[in-house]
Amino acid sequence: MTLKLEPALISALNDAKAWPFEETRRLIARLNKLKGGMDKTVIFETGYGPSGLPHIGTFSEVARTSMVRHAFEVLTDGKRATRLICFSDDMDGLRKVPDNVPNKEMLSAHLNKPLSRVPDPFSSEHPSFAAHNNARLHAFLDQFGFNYEFFSATECYESGRFDETLLKMLKSYDKVMDIILPTLGPERRATYSPFLPICPRTGCVLQVPMIDLNPEKGTVVYEDPETGEKVETPVTSGHVKCQWKADWALRWTALGVDYEMAGKDLIDSVTLSSKICRALGGTPPEGFNYELFLDDKGEKISKSKGNGLSVEEWLSYASPESLSLFMFQKPRSAKRLFFDVIPRAVDEYVQFVTSYTSQEPKQKLDSPVWHIHAGDPPAVDMPITFGLLLNLVLASNAHDADVLWGFIRRLAPGASPEKFPVLDKHVGYALRYYADLVEPTKTFRAPTDTERVALQALNVELAKAKPGATAQELQAIVYETGKANGFAENLRDWFKAIYEVLLGQSQGPRFGGFVELYGVDETRALIDKALKGELVKAA
Repeated sequence: MTLKLEPALISALNDAKAWPFEETRRLIARLNKLKGGMDKTVIFETGYGPSGLPHIGTFSEVARTSMVRHAFEVLTDGKRATRLICFSDDMDGLRKVPDNVPNKEMLSAHLNKPLSRVPDPFSSEHPSFAAHNNARLHAFLDQFGFNYEFFSATECYESGRFDETLLKMLKSYDKVMDIILPTLGPERRATYSPFLPICPRTGCVLQVPMIDLNPEKGTVVYEDPETGEKVETPVTSGHVKCQWKADWALRWTALGVDYEMAGKDLIDSVTLSSKICRALGGTPPEGFNYELFLDDKGEKISKSKGNGLSVEEWLSYASPESLSLFMFQKPRSAKRLFFDVIPRAVDEYVQFVTSYTSQEPKQKLDSPVWHIHAGDPPAVDMPITFGLLLNLVLASNAHDADVLWGFIRRLAPGASPEKFPVLDKHVGYALRYYADLVEPTKTFRAPTDTERVALQALNVELAKAKPGATAQELQAIVYETGKANGFAENLRDWFKAIYEVLLGQSQGPRFGGFVELYGVDETRALIDKALKGELVKAA
């Protein structure tokens, strides 16, 4: 791969501090110590459990790993071959019937069978439940343009790709048991084995202890839990799969994985799988533990609970780039992932991408948009912020894009969807966001006596504003009016009152910019309505 970078950016690479570069430097250090590490194709991996549909955690892992991969290719001047493997654990047993699928009764007849052998409950389009969800994973990742290779656990086990490492695990069986058993309770310890046989009689994934090992033959012996019969089975060619932590180590070793990140909740699993990987003669991958996403109540987001925000929901109200920015920022910090974070993410993305061209080389390399766009951020022209658009929709009660564009042209004469395509998309996002999330919940209140006097004064002062007053000049009028009418000691309360009384929310954009865009006369009319109690009645 040949990478084209400006000379100034190349000179600044050693000083770049963005987290994908820091991760890359740790990965390079790992490869330098690894036998053959300087020559091998560098493998990045992410994992996916196909018992459910792709979700926001799937996106975050692939997006963040892709950013590290690109940083690695840049720091190694494109001279190292790399691959990103998206691995589906589709040989895992179906432990329970998901709540969000049809044909639950049919699925219940296939409990404990590998997901790749469970019929598709949605249609006859795919040969299995896993194949259906794997197809959804492909479509999900492809819509974002990720460069990846898909690997199926079933194919890896049944094709023999894992055979050599499975035989190593059989020979290292006691070492693996010594790693895992101390972490288990007495009851689980009595039945644990790193190998899970696929029962030839029922097709189910069995969690049974091994009663005999035959490393020379490559087989294990277990007792059928229903018939009591002793069964000898090879550990190769898909006759067994491995328990979760052993399976992760198997994957790392067999595929030569060099980098994989994981959630903070998997720190102990990473530690144990790393030990098993070493017992198999492998070297655990580099990576880091990212913090988890939280819902609006501060609880961990769970795909089984359905709390938090889905990728589809985010993309209904904002661009994919804004979602990528949210994933890039502070990956080691727990973050609320709910609807109210979207406007800020959208505006921050626009701020980063519009300021990019004027930045110094080091600032460019550390800018989120450099990593989001693989070193080639687009030119974006956005004359107004998304937050201001939302408040404009709220104040005007607009449900039509043409109405919004009429207001936008006050600030940018001659503006049109054709001239500002990104803004046009944001207009659509703002209308949907308002209709779905703001309008049903907005709450107007009547002003207090002090606020009423101040708002009356603001109405008078706005009437004196010169034609074509700028946002800064209008903001100064709002500011000085508050100071002169009871809010000199706490202007924050003044602006909060404006938002709550006029817009039905506790915060908003700089009000001068809002007045410039919405119009002085329209803002004065809005104040009149609020003072007469019409906004409270309408809500």
